[in-house]
Amino acid sequence: MKIALLTLGTRGDVQPYAVLGQALKQRGHDVTLSTAKNFEELVKSYGIGFIPVEADFQEMVNSEDGKKMLKGNPITIFRNIKKWVYPVIADSLVKFYTLAKESDIVLYHVKTLADCFADQFPEKMIRTNVLPIIEKTSAFANPSFSGLPIPRFLYGLTYTLSTFSIKLLSNPIRQFRAKFGLKKKFTMPPVKNVYGLSPSFLHVPHDYPEHSTFTGFWFSESKEKLPQDLLDFIQAGEPPLLITFGSMAFKIKFNLQDTIIKVTDQLKSRVILVKGWGFDQTEKLDTNPKIKVIASAPYDKLFPLVKAVIHHGGIGTTAECLRAGKPFMVCPVLYPVGDQQFWGDQGYKAGIAVKPTPITKMTEQNFLTSVKELLKNENLYDNARKMKLRLDLENGLEHTINEIESYCNAK
Repeated sequence: MKIALLTLGTRGDVQPYAVLGQALKQRGHDVTLSTAKNFEELVKSYGIGFIPVEADFQEMVNSEDGKKMLKGNPITIFRNIKKWVYPVIADSLVKFYTLAKESDIVLYHVKTLADCFADQFPEKMIRTNVLPIIEKTSAFANPSFSGLPIPRFLYGLTYTLSTFSIKLLSNPIRQFRAKFGLKKKFTMPPVKNVYGLSPSFLHVPHDYPEHSTFTGFWFSESKEKLPQDLLDFIQAGEPPLLITFGSMAFKIKFNLQDTIIKVTDQLKSRVILVKGWGFDQTEKLDTNPKIKVIASAPYDKLFPLVKAVIHHGGIGTTAECLRAGKPFMVCPVLYPVGDQQFWGDQGYKAGIAVKPTPITKMTEQNFLTSVKELLKNENLYDNARKMKLRLDLENGLEHTINEIESYCNAK
């Protein structure tokens, strides 16, 4: 089959689709992934076709206007939406729709707004996501609003808000549909939903429809090896603590460099720190023999060698912790909107993580206390090992492909 994958967002929104695309190609399918042009090198490294669109969300979220928008201020969002979003909608929808028409099956992220043309060929459209943010459930509020105190009786409303982007962007969507001679008014048809999520970590909501499936995480094996100097550091003592806060910039109330040094001195733990845009100052750490500062590393190779992980709460990093059988501590960078708090809460409920605290609300004492629990609580390690064993049996990629192929064969 000729399969189109459509996605937009940051690396965490793109890489899972590239992993899935690679697996689909290995199964014998013709695969093309369309996303922002800045991910061309990443996508092509997976050996699949690539069609670029003029959308760089990484640049947007790290701009001053983007940071204000992520704080959830509706006025700021409305003021900047024409500047940041409208210019990319026309290009992306045209390319997404053109590729979709030429393909036998379309796997798409809701951020692409492909729902606005799903009415043209609903039988070949499959929402393929790693976030359960569209389908309404009484089991939990929309993960996109995980930092907000939402009462249970309003859970359903939070999913209605998640489709608000279609209404908010009605002008460029209307222009797109007019360009291709499509009817001005349309309704989003029911489509199949496939989630690259582990049902062992997040149970499938009891009120989800039958056409919605949790297949397991989409894991791949990286070809990149760990550098020898990093391996030498790891093997020079007890497994170190890993700290990584992802690619987004963030602000914190205390000096994180000084606090990391206190982790090594007071808690007797060595540390590996993955630098990011929010943590570009490491001069106090670079020459400390108990600390190894790195720019990046393949997580599937690195995580199994560390003791535990402190991270921002993205589902990709969370999944790698679960895959490696390592307990973790989530400090959400995106808060109160965003799904990072949600995954930290899920880890805490499963007994695999300490209670999450947003990075903007963290104090040094709170940080040190949480790190101490992360390092010393043996129950976290037992539960993490048990979760790893369950995930080892899931094979999410194979399950996902079987689900897609079965759906297509049944049409």
